[in-house]
Amino acid sequence: MAHHLELEGIIQRYGKHTVVNGVDFRVDAGSIACLLGPSGCGKTTLLRCIAGFEEIAAGEIRVEGRTVSRAGFRVPPEHRRIGMVFQDYALFPHLTVTENIGFGLRGTRAAERGTRVDELLATVGLGGQGGKYPHELSGGQQQRVALARALAPRPQLILLDEPFSNLDVDLRERLSHEVRDILKSQGITAVLVTHDQNEAFAMADEIGVMADGLIQQWDTPYNLYHRPANRFVADFVGQGVFLPGMVIDGHCVEVELGRLESKVPLECGQGCGTCGKGCGVEVLLRPDDIVHDDRSGLKAEVLHKAFRGADILYTLRLTSGAEVLSLVPSHHNHALGERIGIKLDVDHVVAFKTPTRAFPPRGVTPVAPVHFSQ
Repeated sequence: MAHHLELEGIIQRYGKHTVVNGVDFRVDAGSIACLLGPSGCGKTTLLRCIAGFEEIAAGEIRVEGRTVSRAGFRVPPEHRRIGMVFQDYALFPHLTVTENIGFGLRGTRAAERGTRVDELLATVGLGGQGGKYPHELSGGQQQRVALARALAPRPQLILLDEPFSNLDVDLRERLSHEVRDILKSQGITAVLVTHDQNEAFAMADEIGVMADGLIQQWDTPYNLYHRPANRFVADFVGQGVFLPGMVIDGHCVEVELGRLESKVPLECGQGCGTCGKGCGVEVLLRPDDIVHDDRSGLKAEVLHKAFRGADILYTLRLTSGAEVLSLVPSHHNHALGERIGIKLDVDHVVAFKTPTRAFPPRGVTPVAPVHFSQ
């Protein structure tokens, strides 16, 4: 499959401050990619560079093999055949839905423009709504109009800048699936920027996790969650805690809860190679790695609980004082302070080297674990 979008060595600065610091990635035709990261990581700046709104200091951007940006050269945005969907929708309040969608089709014949607008209204589920004005629509409907307007000129590429951040959580989740279906049905290549991992997982085929102007890992949602490349990705994607551990051999690591067998050679840190016996590590445990089991002799105290409908997310305190998370079906409704049976069920062992801290002997309280941020 051909690369539709290619970025090589992109650097962008504002004065002496480097915002994007050598980014490379490629997006195949018809794929949906996402730049995911916290505020200030450079993801929106990178999107603006792809759109042509900003020049780049170094590197090269190509769309369908055509160079559109390099140092000292920039194809204007209007000549890139790139559609843009903004966070605030940017609809024209004095134009109807039909007029908003058809805005980028000026210069085409009226009949052709009308046919294209009607086709897109049907595609985004707004058939019969063309005569309304933006203020008469819900937030989700306005976002659909913005998407239809971006699709109208049949662009080579669609860029979406935090497109669902103004919507409530339930609508955001539903619309992200709907927008993915629309883009896929149209065969459109797209790049999404968001700080919300749920949006990224719902929409994207591949995700680049960004921090400090760099892509920390470019991968599938599955691999980002189960095979994070470094501690930042592990901490940013999903929930979990780190427990101190000790490597028993190249395929086994021991933590307070027991021994974990790894299906691949255990890597305890970038560039350090395969761990050796006795190496101190921090092992990532996700909420689905800790399974509730009434028959287990291994007990943990319920510290906190968050009811989520079908599930309850428990925060559990181990004998050592360390805390872990466990996602349990909600019919197992335990009281705070209750001790419940747990066991490990880990398919992917994720561990990072801790050279200054060895695994403590049993009965010795380890250093408190680092909690994941959402």
